[in-house]
Amino acid sequence: METDVIEIKYALDTFYFLVCGALVMWMAAGFTMLESGLVRAKNTTEILTKNVALYAVSCVMYLLMGYTIMYGGSDGGILPDSWFGNSIANATAEEVLAGAAADASDYTYYSGASDFFFQVVFVATAMSIVSGAVAERMKLWSFLAFAVVMTGVIYPLQGMWKWGGGFLDAAGFLDFAGSGVVHMTGAAAALAAVILLGARKGKYRADGSVNAIPGANMPMAALGMFILWVGWFGFNGGSELKVSDIGEANAVADIFVNTNAAACGGLIAALITARFMFGKADLTMAINGALAGLVAITAEPLTPGPMLSTLIGIIGGTLVVFSVVTFDKLKIDDPVGAISVHGVVGIWGLLAVCLSNPDASLSAQLMGIGVIFAWVFGASLLVWFILKAAVGIRVSEEDEYEGVDISECGMEAYPEFVSGTK
Repeated sequence: METDVIEIKYALDTFYFLVCGALVMWMAAGFTMLESGLVRAKNTTEILTKNVALYAVSCVMYLLMGYTIMYGGSDGGILPDSWFGNSIANATAEEVLAGAAADASDYTYYSGASDFFFQVVFVATAMSIVSGAVAERMKLWSFLAFAVVMTGVIYPLQGMWKWGGGFLDAAGFLDFAGSGVVHMTGAAAALAAVILLGARKGKYRADGSVNAIPGANMPMAALGMFILWVGWFGFNGGSELKVSDIGEANAVADIFVNTNAAACGGLIAALITARFMFGKADLTMAINGALAGLVAITAEPLTPGPMLSTLIGIIGGTLVVFSVVTFDKLKIDDPVGAISVHGVVGIWGLLAVCLSNPDASLSAQLMGIGVIFAWVFGASLLVWFILKAAVGIRVSEEDEYEGVDISECGMEAYPEFVSGTK
């Protein structure tokens, strides 16, 4: 392969990786808008603060140790070769050219820094999932303390088991872009928090019935959903890692089409399911249906065709409606449905890999699901328990009634409408 061709391919793949990383970073805005739309107005500033802060905390912790844990070296192992430090390294031009000369199909084809940037926005996505589930009653600083551990250790260790060449990867567990490594991980951490945290005051009546607590801004929630939808093209498309030859370009195009198809199938299925169950077109269920379709296709967005992708999304969108209702019956209060969208449907997405990928093994998929959930849920439960005992994780009943905007942040999101926020 000629030198100029190699350099062009390297530049193109690096640029593609960076653009996809920027799209995934844009998902942080989607989560922020979605969550702020689905909470009450008196809690808006706090949820915004959590989302902007968790992104920064995630990036710093992943830089300090998370990336090294996840990609610092492991050959079928359980523990990483290194725990601390910064393993970001760009290949030199000489190294790239030498690798290409030795084997044109196996050489470093993108910048190491672009890989870090792409991976760091993934860990922020996992942490954003937790934010919505604990909304309206968790202490801000307890949440950020958990974010330090989650993004520094809990997430990267299980990520190493699959994407870093650890024992789950060696066992044949498949997760193309993170239905388990990212989405189920975030949901498992959120579930541990919600169990210890308890439900919002007034969410469940004395007779066990559910008192719906509507969000304050449906336009913002819908906008957040569409931002996430757009960002998901970078999430799944970028996970192909390159685009600089005909085969890879076609693969990326297929991933985009399949990702979009699954989201559409999920939204339609959730809307219809909600209509039959509740008698109305429920916007929040439609939003979560689209996100469920996206989560479901993330484990394998390449091998299924558009029709199967749509079906995978349809099943995910149907599942999420029943899951939200079931969690409410169990009095597990999740204001945005994050545990259902990312956890329950994340499991479905991992199982759906077996429908189209001939290399998939049901036993390996079940093993991956069990191992990741057990580690993340168990470790998170321990950290949340320590935080609860040490500093507390829930605001006072009075602060919850007044709104955590004032108690945690000292300002209202909509001060001119303060009289209508309680």
